[in-house]
Amino acid sequence: MSRTTAEKRAAFRALHASGCFILPNPWDAGSARYLQSLGFSALATTSAGFAWSAGRPDNNVPREVILAHMREMVEATDLPINADFENGFGANPEEVAQSVALAVETGVAGLSVEDSTGRADAPLFPIDEAVARIRAARQAIDNAGGDTLLVGRAENFFAGVPDLDDTLARLKAYAAAGADCLYAPGIRTREQIEAVVAAVTPKPVNLLIGWDSEFTLQDVAALGVRRVSTGGGLARAAWGGMMRVAQGLAEGRFVGFADAPAGAKLDALFQQHA
Repeated sequence: MSRTTAEKRAAFRALHASGCFILPNPWDAGSARYLQSLGFSALATTSAGFAWSAGRPDNNVPREVILAHMREMVEATDLPINADFENGFGANPEEVAQSVALAVETGVAGLSVEDSTGRADAPLFPIDEAVARIRAARQAIDNAGGDTLLVGRAENFFAGVPDLDDTLARLKAYAAAGADCLYAPGIRTREQIEAVVAAVTPKPVNLLIGWDSEFTLQDVAALGVRRVSTGGGLARAAWGGMMRVAQGLAEGRFVGFADAPAGAKLDALFQQHA
């Protein structure tokens, strides 16, 4: 039987209590169901992967489309879904609260709110505004029952402001403002990871690894990381395979299909959902 929303959210919170788990990022229902078949415990959406599938750049999909995608992903699998909710789709805390309330209604088990503005001249919200946005998201979740996990994201290393001290200050402030899990996408070194974990302990930390890395899951677990997500990495890998074959076709060559799974295998995978 399918798990209820409450059961998914409880299971998701339990995953953050100890140990370290991989939280891969599918971009559609099919990729979500395949990842479930591999035995993962939870999944997360990717704003970039979904945007590319719609022929758009990241952070350029309307809120209503993102909400519909979140609902589709929740319905596609029995696993808890963590939503990449970009910067909360709001210019101020009140708008963020409204957006987060709508996100909670989709049934996601968790959602993240970034502190990026999307502006080249000022890529991050000032820390006091960013904290107010996290507080607003926290209040919206609490008003809806409080069981949806809130992830506070410091976008410094993604937004072209790779200041570790500012990143740590932001993460500490977001933790104090009610974020359940903290995330600084773009950090890569052992020293950076250790600093982030130490700054917000005992709250859990999400680490992004969407590239070839020398770290294993055991390595990052030993550093105190609770979960590892892949961001747009899986979507980029899929695009890479398709682009290599398509470029060959454009040159009149029919190569690159050898690694493609048989249609019958994919049909069998998805038959249970038909």
